[in-house]
Amino acid sequence: MELIKVTEQHEPQVALIELNRPKELNALNPQLMQEMRDALMDLDKNENVRVIVITGNEKAFAAGADIKQMSDKSAIDMLLLDQFSTWDQIRKTKKPIIAAVSGFALGGGCELAMTCDMIIASETAKFGQPEIKIGVIPGAGGTQRLTKAVGKAKAMELILTGRFISAEEAHFYGLVNKVVPIEMYLKEAFQMAKEIAQMSPIAVQLGKEAINRSFETQLDEGLAFERKNFYMTFASEDQKEGMKAFIEKRAPVFKGK
Repeated sequence: MELIKVTEQHEPQVALIELNRPKELNALNPQLMQEMRDALMDLDKNENVRVIVITGNEKAFAAGADIKQMSDKSAIDMLLLDQFSTWDQIRKTKKPIIAAVSGFALGGGCELAMTCDMIIASETAKFGQPEIKIGVIPGAGGTQRLTKAVGKAKAMELILTGRFISAEEAHFYGLVNKVVPIEMYLKEAFQMAKEIAQMSPIAVQLGKEAINRSFETQLDEGLAFERKNFYMTFASEDQKEGMKAFIEKRAPVFKGK
């Protein structure tokens, strides 16, 4: 890995992926996203990892895509490049992913944060989809995920003007989970990750899957999917342990089985 750093056990059962193009403000290029895809596939299979945190640095989570690599491309070039296929692995990852965001999360950086399951932001974070200012629109899910997160009117405003919003405004509109001082944003992400890692991995996976399905289906289909996953938890040892521990008034010990 050249453009990302992976620490499998940064905290017990929590892995850390750090974007590592500081001179380019962690601009996302095909190589970085391929490395991200490979890392996520490996971590998803790693039984010692239950939650994944993705971060950049204090100055930038990721300040967009690498424009120099695509400025002279034709429509057919972009079609054949198929650069967004590597993004699909983020969505397909079964384990929860938390984005720890400080500084700029713009364009592809904002899309990357939104593709994660939760976002912890520092007070310095700036979110935006400024693609309109260079004559294009978001291409890695920005028009879809931002609209679902903040609503049609606000998404129209942000995407059609290209303006940035602060971490506090992003929190107000439901784009991020929590805003903390800059010295705390990574610690806060790990705290949330460790809390989730203590839960049954099977229940966490099924819960994440059911929540994501709510964005992709009508209510009836979503409810049916939720019920199926709910019933599935009763096939796990974790369910038996969790309920037994509750009755016995003790802390459960989940094994992911």
